[in-house]
Amino acid sequence: MVTAGTYRKERLLHSPERLQLVHDTLLTLAGQFGWLLQAWAVLVNHYHFVAISPDTPESLSEFLSKLHMNTAKELNQLDGTPGRRVWFQFWDSGITYERSYYGRLNYVHNNPVRHGVVKVASAYPWCSARWFEETAEAPFRKMVASFKTDRIKVPDDF
Repeated sequence: MVTAGTYRKERLLHSPERLQLVHDTLLTLAGQFGWLLQAWAVLVNHYHFVAISPDTPESLSEFLSKLHMNTAKELNQLDGTPGRRVWFQFWDSGITYERSYYGRLNYVHNNPVRHGVVKVASAYPWCSARWFEETAEAPFRKMVASFKTDRIKVPDDF
């Protein structure tokens, strides 16, 4: 699981176009680097994702560096602020327990609800909730939704 925030928690992704930029770049680069996204959420000043790593998990740093470099360059161009620091850092954790995996899937799918952006996660276009509803089997969706997220320790005070 990966979490990254904007520098000083600035709300730089404050429009649908900016959210779409980070969302699309995340999905594209994940595919290019062989990371299989299982859940994702992009909000105004941070993002989360859960992914299955490729055979070369050390590619995560390069993947995220490219994601941050490409999106920062585009955001700075939109704002006329070349060289501005956009991303602060990222936190990653390997998930080793099955229950932890399901809880984190639920947490990330529902992150826009947690932050009060929408009442129903599938209504938020820049997260995986709608995709999950449309592609996962009903019993699996129900099982993931049953996992509590209140004990998950994720940097998320954005």
